[in-house]
Formats: sequence, structure tokens, C-alpha cells
Amino acid sequence: MRLKTSLLKEPKHILYFLNLIKHKELVSCVGWTTADELYSCSDDHQIMKWNLLTSETTRVVKLPDDIYPLELHWFPRSIGGKKQSHAESFVLTSSDGKFHLISKLGRVEKSVEAHCGAVLAGRWNYEGTALVTAGEDGQVKIWSKSGMLRSTLAQQGTPVYSVAWGPDSEKVLYTSGKQLVIKALQPNAKLLQWKAHDGLILKTDWNSVNDLILSGGEDCKYKVWDSYGRLLYSSQPHEYPITSVAWAADGEFFAVGSFHTLRLCDKTGWSYALEKPNTGSIYNIAWSVDGTQLAGACGNGHVIFAHVVEQRWEWKNFEITLIKRRTMEVHNVTNDAVDLLEFRDRVIKASLNYGHLVVSTSLQCYVFSTKNWNTPLIFDLKEGTVSLILQAERHFLLVDGGGLYLYSYEGRLISSPKFPGMRTDILNAQTVSLSNDTLAVRDKADEKVIYIIEALSGKPLGDGKPLTHKTEIVEIALDQKGLTSERKIAFIDKNRDLYITSVKRFGKEQKIVKIGTMVQTLAWNDTSNILCGIQDTRFTVWYYPNTVYVDKDLLPKTLYEKDASEFSKNPQIVHFVGNQITIRRADGSLIHLNISPYPAILHEYVSSSKWEDAVRLCRFVKDQTMWACLAAMAVANKDMATAEIAYASIGEIDKVQYINSIKDLPSKESRMAHMLLFSGNTQEAETLLLQTGLIYQAIQVNINLYNWDRALELAVKHKTHVDTVLAYRQKFLQDFGKKETNKRFLQYAEGVEVDWNKIKAKIEMENAKERERAAAGHTARA
Repeated sequence: MRLKTSLLKEPKHILYFLNLIKHKELVSCVGWTTADELYSCSDDHQIMKWNLLTSETTRVVKLPDDIYPLELHWFPRSIGGKKQSHAESFVLTSSDGKFHLISKLGRVEKSVEAHCGAVLAGRWNYEGTALVTAGEDGQVKIWSKSGMLRSTLAQQGTPVYSVAWGPDSEKVLYTSGKQLVIKALQPNAKLLQWKAHDGLILKTDWNSVNDLILSGGEDCKYKVWDSYGRLLYSSQPHEYPITSVAWAADGEFFAVGSFHTLRLCDKTGWSYALEKPNTGSIYNIAWSVDGTQLAGACGNGHVIFAHVVEQRWEWKNFEITLIKRRTMEVHNVTNDAVDLLEFRDRVIKASLNYGHLVVSTSLQCYVFSTKNWNTPLIFDLKEGTVSLILQAERHFLLVDGGGLYLYSYEGRLISSPKFPGMRTDILNAQTVSLSNDTLAVRDKADEKVIYIIEALSGKPLGDGKPLTHKTEIVEIALDQKGLTSERKIAFIDKNRDLYITSVKRFGKEQKIVKIGTMVQTLAWNDTSNILCGIQDTRFTVWYYPNTVYVDKDLLPKTLYEKDASEFSKNPQIVHFVGNQITIRRADGSLIHLNISPYPAILHEYVSSSKWEDAVRLCRFVKDQTMWACLAAMAVANKDMATAEIAYASIGEIDKVQYINSIKDLPSKESRMAHMLLFSGNTQEAETLLLQTGLIYQAIQVNINLYNWDRALELAVKHKTHVDTVLAYRQKFLQDFGKKETNKRFLQYAEGVEVDWNKIKAKIEMENAKERERAAAGHTARA
């Protein structure tokens, strides 16, 4: 990926003196109104409008000679899909201590005395309900959208050169000499402050999608931080101070400006491209709404434009490159065939997966099949600002400023999911996940909550309650294969712990189980439910994550682990397709890893109930991991014969004996209940036995687990086998040389005589009843 830059031969911002000597005035700020229209302000007091479609430049207004503009920021165009009434205006800060609210036509609606000395920065919040300004006087102030002062957020002795709003518009980030400060709008809120650079910090930006902070300063470095002030990336020193930094709206890239320098970087900090245009210092960078191009305000009077080109997408044997703004090149590496895809408008977003290429332009969406590049399916878009495309096997999701839209690969709109407090402008691939039947979205207002939505209807799944975790969630991922009832979601929380749980939620609280710690990144396989992630210094593959619900002790035996030190700091898993995993290192290089193809084949056999083939495969491979996976899969699918073979192969003799004892039980209900017990689901086992009228068996289960109070409670409630519970309790205490202290047991022991002969006879009678019942059920089925 790189930047294609363009500069006019002569700058448009020029000041003419009486003797017609031309003087190039520095351009201080730029701002986009639409994807093809830009406004620029300069020390020549002029506001210019640039139309990129017609290549025309017109003067909007000439400001009074005492106004030297410093920063321009357009009022937010829309929130939650609703157009804003003030969207045709912008705020302009200037060196005379004022900020000016100016209409698109150039009329100064209002000028407000804001600071002593220059107003160095001014930014609208994401909703357009408040404006923050920062001044040379060291003050940070909050204003209403009509220009009324609400509060003075900060007062300090050094000028504040740059400010940025937090993603929720509840916090403000500002510079303080060599330090960065985050302060909440609420009074008495705790301040977060840290030393960020060795020199004065000149520019900062905070992205609403990825919640990451950028800073650049006079120490000639740019840095990436998380919102807790932890350093994620620090660049090598440049030749000159960093004068501008800016995030693209979707948080995937950012741009850095310096003297004769423009750099395009990935969100992790590494550099895609370095351009050396003849611009002087680039004081301000603005990204277009769709994130395809940027503009820079240059010290020599120029406005530089740069388009992002040569983006790449890979899937299996296809490599696709955006070679021009409206042209893609498809390269099939197996036969070296090359196809060119031409589009009517410029490409904004694209995604390649599951045998389809989905491309959104500024007006339309194109869906190509990898089997046929000649006849795409095309449909019009409501809004041309698609910020995210997610694909599943059967359909894909488009996210734009107006909402979420789920389409089939035939171009049919399936659903338009909605959830409480929906803000589409802050959604990204880490906080949204899509599978064939389910859509999961992390809530931004409360990051502990995940909304689970049925894909086909767009309505909440199950009982409508969202999934709630105890700490904030940073990344989510749905598995891709299998039945809806078995759909699992994996997520990483703020502590970098990895959890897994089922998405089917009906009333009862679903178990959320931790399966990993210090996990940086994760991905599900596209064809089978195998999960991979990078934990601390190890690359880990969970061949069968569902093992935690079947036999937790078995989980470590179903993993594949490899040293991850070669991936360096902050690696990201890009793809997990087939048995190949693609990882991007912090320096931008791609590493391809191959894992064994056998676990995926095992998953396929088990999903088709080909148990004999599965056993044959494990005998062929002779790998303990495979046998452990098969054991867990067999228990999950209640295939006891296969489970017995698999457990025997990994030396779990106690479990083999237990499975044998389960096989000898007379009724199907008892066998099912003991299988649930085997997986640690005591409550479900007891409920199953009680529902089918096997009261004694439910009591006996609790006796075997030493749940004495529950066993007695059931016996008293159903008025049966109270003496049996007391007898086993007495025997238990005698074996350990203890005396009864439990008041309930002492109370019932007074009126009940324990006779082991009678108890054995009753137990035998219960077993006989169960056998008769099982035989009767078998006859009825036959």
C-alpha cells in the first residue's frame, strides 16, 4: 500500500504586495465537506474551496486582515444516520484569541472571544453538542454549539497545542508541554497524565473506532498509545519535528506530517509508505469521510492531496490489488491468470473471503464470485460511506453511517439489525462478528455487554438478553461452522483473558469459561471450529475449544503450542483459512504458518457422524492430541463406544471405567444423566432425573457427590428414601471417625430407624423398576 500524491505547480494561497511581488503564505488548516470537496485556510486570510471532481479552486471568502486562521473543524455531518442541521458550518480558530462559526458559504455567523492569546485548537465532539478549544494561555474550554461557554476544563502554565475528544465525547485529551493529559468532563474526575515525548508535543489525535491515541512532537517521533496511557509504538526519530498526525475515520491507518515528509502508517504504527513532497512543513492533515484520500496544509502555500492506492487482499490462491482508484487487478497464483476489474466510482472498501469479493464504491456495491470475475452482481447503496464489510459463508454485512445491512451474495437484503444505543461510526472488525446465523456486536456504552442478534430476522437471539461479562471486552469472534444451537463466541477482555461461551441464551445464565490468558489476538478457522490465538510468548491452537464444556481436564491435551517469539511485539492474526494462518508482525511483514490438516478432517468426520472413520484417522495419525479431541467430541455427541476407545488410547483408565459403568445402566435417562455428570453438569443431571420420575437416582447422585443437604432435601420433599440418605451419611461419618453436627440430620435421625437390609431391598426394588421401565420404553419404541 502507498500514497499517490499530487501538488499544483503554483500554490493557490499567495499574498500579492503593491509592487506585485508574490509571497507564498503558509496554509494552516484543511477540512473536507464531502469526499470530493475540501476547504483550506491560510495566512493570506483566504478560505479556498477545492473541488476534486472538476479540479476547480474558488475563493469562498477573504477574512479580515487581523484574523490569522489556525485550525478548522467541520460540524459532524450525521449521527446514527440522521443528518445534522448545522452540518453546513465549521469552527475556525485564530491568532486573535477568538473562534469563529462560519457557514459553508463563508458568512461569519458568530465570533467569540475565547482565550488570551491565540486559540491554537478547536474541535467539535462526535455528536456536535459541544466544542472544545485550547489556547496559548494554557486553558482548555468547553462551549455549547451556539458558542456559549460551559466550563473551563483545564488551566495550566504552558500553551495547549492540540486537543481531541474521547470516543464517547465524555473525555478530552490535550497536550501539556511534553505530557499528554486525559480529563473527563465530570467535575472532580480523576486526571490521567503521562510523559509522552522528550520534546514539546505539537499534535495529537484520538480515534473513536479503535480507541487509540496518536502524538507527535519536537523530539521528531510519533507514538501510538492506548487510552490508559500505555505506549504501543514509538517511531525512530525523524530529521525534523512531527508537525501533524491524523487518524483515518475507520481507525485502520493514520498519516504523519513533517518537513517535506508525509507518511502513511498502519494502526499498529509501522509505516506503509513514505513520501518526500516539496511542501515545507505539513501543519495539518485531514482525511476524507470515506478514508480513501487525505489533504495536507503545507508551509509553502500548497495544499497536498494524497490517495491511498495498492491496497491488497488475499484469499487462498487469489491476490487482489487496488492499482488505481477505480481499478482492481486480480491475480490467480495457481495459473498466473490476471483479470482487471473496472468500477464506475472510486473504491472505498473491499473484502475477499468465502469465494466472494465484495467491493463498495461511493455509490454502489459489487459482489464478485471467484469462479467468475466478468459478471458481478451490482446494487445501489443508500449511503456511500461504507466503513466495514464482514463476510460469512452465506452472507455479508455492510456497515455505514446509517446502519447495519445484511445481504446475501445474490444482493438480496436479508435484515437490517438494530440494537440499543447503536452508533455505527465506532464499529470495527474487533467489536463486530458475523457467522451464518448470528451477528454479535459489543456495546460501546457498556463494554461489558455483547448483543447477540439473529442474522435472518435482525432481532435479538433467544430471550433477548445480551451477554454480559464482569470486565470490559476488547475483541469478539463467532465460530463459523456447525449448528446454531452449538454456536460459540470467543472474546478477549481488558485483562487479556480469553473466554468462550454459547450464544444460545434462554433464561438460565450461560457458563462463560476462561480458556486462555494474556491473549493478544485470535481468529476462528473458516471451515471448522478450530480457534487460534497468540498468548504471551506462545502461539496456541485450540483444536476443539468445546472441550471445556465436556471434560475440562482434557483441554490442555487438545492444544497445539509453538514459541511465538519470532513474531516480535504486538503481532496480529490476519487470516485463518484452511490449515494456514497468516500473522502480521509489528514491522508489517507477513508470516505464514501451517498447522496439521488432520484436526479439520476429524471435525468433518464427527459432524457427519462417521465415528469409525474418525477412529481410523486417529489410529493412522498416532497423535495424543487427536485422540484427546476425539474423546471430547464423542462425549459431546453421546457416543460412548468411541469415547471409551479414545480415552483408553490416551491412558485415562479411570474415565474408561466410568464410561463402562454408564453403559451398564438400565435406562436411557440414567445414562444421559451420568454423561452430564461426567461433563461436570450436576444441576442438569439432577433436573433430567427428576423430570423423568427417577427420584431415587437423583438422590443417589447427590449422595455419591457428598451433596448431603441436597440429598436429604430431595428425600424429604418426595417422601422417599430418607432412611437411605441417613444410612449413607452415618456410614460416611463412621469411616472418618466423626460425629453428626448437622441439625437437620440430627432432627430426622430421631424418628427414623436405619436398617441396612431394608435399605438394600428398597434400592434393589428401585433398580428393578428402572429396568422394567426401560424395557417397556424399548418395547414401545420397537
